[in-house]
Amino acid sequence: MINKITRDKIEKLLEEYRCASEGNERALYEIAVAEIPEMVYNSNAIENSTLTLKETEDIILHDQMLRDHEIREVFEAKNLAKVTAELLKNPKERLTNGLVLSLHKMLLTGISDDIAGRYRRGKEWVRIGAHVGANPAFVSGLMMALMEQYSQQRDSQYFLDNIAHFHAEFETIHPFVDGNGRIGRVLINQQLMNLGYPPIIIQSKSKLTDYYPLFDEYRRDSKYDGFTELFASLLMESLHKRITLLTKPRIITVSAWAKQNDIKGNVAANKAARQTIPAFRMNEKWMIASDYLPEGADVDMVMRRGE
Repeated sequence: MINKITRDKIEKLLEEYRCASEGNERALYEIAVAEIPEMVYNSNAIENSTLTLKETEDIILHDQMLRDHEIREVFEAKNLAKVTAELLKNPKERLTNGLVLSLHKMLLTGISDDIAGRYRRGKEWVRIGAHVGANPAFVSGLMMALMEQYSQQRDSQYFLDNIAHFHAEFETIHPFVDGNGRIGRVLINQQLMNLGYPPIIIQSKSKLTDYYPLFDEYRRDSKYDGFTELFASLLMESLHKRITLLTKPRIITVSAWAKQNDIKGNVAANKAARQTIPAFRMNEKWMIASDYLPEGADVDMVMRRGE
């Protein structure tokens, strides 16, 4: 659960986003497509893939086969990119059992065909650290119930709370033999786009501090507030990115912006991470509009500098 200030900020950003989006549907699609390598890299890295962002880009954009990595990692990158691209083509598709299974089939085809596109069954138990996924005999029913609950709460619960609970419970059930984390994160974006919001990228570098511990909290206390807060921050970042790219003439690194505005680099980086400035990440670097004025800035002085 997030406070009213954050909710109001998201609503204000959404209004700006919708205004900036009018007549720019193609641009928004291209922005999302350009994000696919970064999205794939982070999601696979969360699952301990050894591919770098550059290598992931080479595989997806240039169809390169890297010989110094396991062939499975190459196909994982290719398949997840296909899944992500497919969702971008149909952002308004409703969340259904059939959609979840078709995305999973696409993800694991050519990697593990025997388990692709189906839930766990029989004796297919899974363990994630100290957590054991749901009994295979009940997985299908649990997934149907989870999707029904998500649909029923769509109008009665704050949308990020609903998505956060779904994600926490999905990963707790762990419905597949393999691919649960990647499909779970794909579904977050399916749900966001279905509601008219842009996709988000959960960062792999902070998984041990900002992501994994949230599952422990949910499984221990049934609390998913942390996921709501994480998704809210990442959604604001995604909205800031699209608003800036659609409305501003030039973007620069946050470090360069901090220097030109006499702000300490660590202070600016902290503001970016907390989304108290309209910063966003591109290629693992924080970026911002070059003409963004920090709160309390001397406008006349900035104008004299030609900003």
